[in-house]
Amino acid sequence: MGIKTALPAAELGLYSLVLSGALAYAGRGLLEASQGGAHRRAFRESVRPGWEYIGRKMDVADFEWVMWFTSFRNAIIFALSGHVLFAKLCTMVAPQLRSWMYAAYGALAVVGTMGPWYLLLLLGHCVGLYVVSLLRQPWLCLGLGLASLASFKLDPLISWQSGFVTGTFDLQEVLFHGGSGFTVLRCTSFALESCAHPDRRYSLADLLKYNFYLPFFFFGPIMTFDRFHAQVEPVRREGELWRIRAQAGLSVVAIVAVDIFFHFFYILTIPSDLKFASRLPDSALAGLAYSNLVYDWVKAAVLFGVVNTVARLDHLDPPRPPKCITALYVFAETHFDRGINDWLCRYVYDHVGGEHSAVIPELGATVATFAITTLWLGPCDTVYLWSCLNCFGLNFELWVQKLAEWGPLARIEVSKEGLGLGCLGHWRGWHYCSLESSSHTWLPVQNFLTITPLRVVGQWLPLWVPGAPFPSAGSGGTRAWLCCSGPALSPEFSFPSFNNEGELSGDSQGHRHIPRTQVAT
Repeated sequence: MGIKTALPAAELGLYSLVLSGALAYAGRGLLEASQGGAHRRAFRESVRPGWEYIGRKMDVADFEWVMWFTSFRNAIIFALSGHVLFAKLCTMVAPQLRSWMYAAYGALAVVGTMGPWYLLLLLGHCVGLYVVSLLRQPWLCLGLGLASLASFKLDPLISWQSGFVTGTFDLQEVLFHGGSGFTVLRCTSFALESCAHPDRRYSLADLLKYNFYLPFFFFGPIMTFDRFHAQVEPVRREGELWRIRAQAGLSVVAIVAVDIFFHFFYILTIPSDLKFASRLPDSALAGLAYSNLVYDWVKAAVLFGVVNTVARLDHLDPPRPPKCITALYVFAETHFDRGINDWLCRYVYDHVGGEHSAVIPELGATVATFAITTLWLGPCDTVYLWSCLNCFGLNFELWVQKLAEWGPLARIEVSKEGLGLGCLGHWRGWHYCSLESSSHTWLPVQNFLTITPLRVVGQWLPLWVPGAPFPSAGSGGTRAWLCCSGPALSPEFSFPSFNNEGELSGDSQGHRHIPRTQVAT
């Protein structure tokens, strides 16, 4: 039930004005709360001196953001700069060896970061899936891929395999889950594409060049093998360099803007002090929840923006960053990681659901898709809840579409069109909107319940529901965003991996949403 007609400029302006006014009103209360709580004892751990030029303390509660742009900033810049430099040298000297250079540099980076035994572990998974791909049995390739993924998500195998990592450092868990999870997805993509195209002879070298491409290795996004293999040759589109510069500039601006924002709005620290938060007006609480949701999107956009800039320099066309949640009006577009979304749609969702126009096949497709997504994120109560809400939301949209096509309603619209009163163009969008509003309402509900860094029952409800119990001091949890997008879907943004108690081990970005790829008009 896609709405193809653009809204009038005047109407869009009105919506923007209303939204801006609401955000300004909520932001004022949030700013006052941040100023008033800056010196509270509960804020000492996460509100620390910031930029000297601003003269204010800064919210540093998000440890992933702090690590990326302070502790490990130089290491990340060094690794990506080295990749770009060697790629350029290889292009000038021996362009036919570019893809080999990518693989060699990526493998050396993995060895230097995680140790040689971790590299051998991943090579074992790669070889296993390559051998199975030679049998040309898609179900066997997918089954072994899921078994490999489960080995990195469930004990005791995850504990045993994590022992292959050399040394101990802050980002070890993030890099372990990211590199392992994305490796399994890439190898599974390779195996399934080999089965889908038996006339094409892909070698183990093709798989290694695909898997060890450094910009995508640890944090994604993931490109399916067919797209990567077709784009790996150096062909640059007209105007691409300008777009690369623009993307790099936007990423830098976003990083600086977020850091400045954290000097004035302590959106990550305030929720940790429930007594203080409970005294905030409802408008400030709404702004706090909205800010956390948008921040998760900004985090994903910045991470993918940096990686995608490097990939575009290598003549690749990587998945785009996620769409801002404020601009969403269709539940099926609420995915954070377009790469994971494309992978699941190509190999599971579209394969099972077909045209996505029948209720039962669509139900089977969404259940299968979110079962795999649950495994990717790491099974726990929070992920079960998130998967069920998303699964219901996608099916509910189809049910609403079927209701709009139901005989009596369809005949009413047809009769109006016969009288020249039909809901054409823009007005048809309003008609659809009235039916879609219930399913779209599920979008912020499920995001609020599962994506925000707070635990709903334990931390948000006491702020709005009188009498709801406050959690004990130890019942909270740090934001966990872990890996980039990925797989552990954990938000994985990381790589999220949830522990056995259902707490994120990283930060909460990763909940990826799987959208329908076809929508009836």
